[in-house]
Amino acid sequence: MSTLTIPRLSERTHARLLRRAAENGRSVEAEVRAILDAAVGLPDESTPMAVHRESSEAGGVDIEPPDRTDPPQDAAFS
Repeated sequence: MSTLTIPRLSERTHARLLRRAAENGRSVEAEVRAILDAAVGLPDESTPMAVHRESSEAGGVDIEPPDRTDPPQDAAFS
């Protein structure tokens, strides 16, 4: 992962980033990442959504559920 430093960012710009981040429920850093991702054409999606999109584009994935033949067991908390 890379780090980006932006010198001489105006207070006005920073204030708008703070407001926008708050509106979207994100930190300023997360908001800036989302803005940059959108600017370079990366989708705004979580990892599970990305996996779903990729598998859908590949024709889907069939997953067989495991057999449930063993009886349930109590959880051990020790």
